This record gives sequence, C-alpha cells and structure tokens, in this order.
Amino acid sequence: MINQKRRKLLESRVWPHVQSPAQYVGGERNIVVKDHRNLRGKLAIGFPDAYTIGMSHHGLQVLYSLMNRRDDWCAERVFTPWPDMEQMLRRHEIPLYTLETFTALSEFDVVGLSLQYEISSPNVLTMIDLGGIPLESVDRTLNDPLLVAGGPCCQNPEPMADYFDVMITGDGEPALPE
Repeated sequence: MINQKRRKLLESRVWPHVQSPAQYVGGERNIVVKDHRNLRGKLAIGFPDAYTIGMSHHGLQVLYSLMNRRDDWCAERVFTPWPDMEQMLRRHEIPLYTLETFTALSEFDVVGLSLQYEISSPNVLTMIDLGGIPLESVDRTLNDPLLVAGGPCCQNPEPMADYFDVMITGDGEPALPE
C-alpha cells in the first residue's frame, strides 16, 4: 500500500530540486510491496549511507529477502539521504521514508540499521531523527518502533547504545522475528 500523498508531494516539491533523485524513488525490479493492513509486523531495513553504497551490501539483501518470503511480515529499505535531500525533507516536514511504500520510519514496528563502520554514526542519528523517531531510546514509548542495530560496530556497542533498543552481535538471520 503506497503512500500516494507523500509520493506526490515528493514528486512535485522535492525530487526536482535534488541531485540524483532516482535514489529516492524506489520502484526497482524485484522489490516487494505488501499491503501493511494484512501483516503481523513491518520491518524497515536501513543502511546509514547513500543508496549507491547501501544497495551493494549483501547482508541487507539477505535480510530483505528472508523477511519478504514470509506472508506475515514485510521488509522495506531506507538509506541516508544526501544533504540536499535531507534539507528538502526537513523544509517540507516530510519524514524519512522507505522506498517500497513511502512509509515513514516512525510507522514501522521495527527499524533495523546496519552499523558497518564508525564513521556512519552521524548518519544513524540523522536517519532516526529524520524518520520521526525520538533519538534516545529512553525517550521512546510503546508507540514508537523498536530500534535494532546489527553489524561489526555492535561488537563494541557502547558508543551507540543510548540510541538503540537492541544491538545484535553476530549474524542477523538468527535474530529475525519468528
């Protein structure tokens, strides 16, 4: 179920004014779009870097595929926008959204971010804030998504621990919802 209102706003007011708008449009071959009303849960899988970097990450592709094989869950992708896109989203008060359905991160049950390298930490904070989610885990309620981190940087979780509800060490597949 695509958020057509948000997509039309992006088409008319945002995408014409940013570099490389194709990375924010979605619609690639083999994406999976599910009706959120018929699901047990919704997972936004995020990579805290640009689309061009994140789409080549094998782990993201594996988790996306595994979750979308299930009938009761969906997985949708989100990446850190470039500074020009971030500025336009903030100017028009549009939350960071997933590529499949243009759904705000704050509307998901779980938001999972892959922490591959420390230098992406500011991007993590940008994604959380721009997604309309309280930055620190202590400020979140049961109405907010569960924020989960995985990847090599979780071997030393302390620098980012205040921002996540769960940090997974090791492979992400065993931690997926059952």
